[in-house]
Amino acid sequence: MLRSNLRILMAKHRIDDITGLMEKSGLSRNSINKLYRETDLETVKLETLVRLCDTFQCKLSELVEYVPGE
Repeated sequence: MLRSNLRILMAKHRIDDITGLMEKSGLSRNSINKLYRETDLETVKLETLVRLCDTFQCKLSELVEYVPGE
């Protein structure tokens, strides 16, 4: 199972809402919502993940982590 740390990264970078993240990253609301709500994480595009990593200046493993057995 995949787990998103998007909310944690948003808090660390003082991004209050999805609209703010849309402005900083250039991503659509739908792309961000999947990670924010942790739904269908397996279908998130790699391009979306890379752009968020660039936005937060973080590693992919800091944004999304694999949790075995859940």
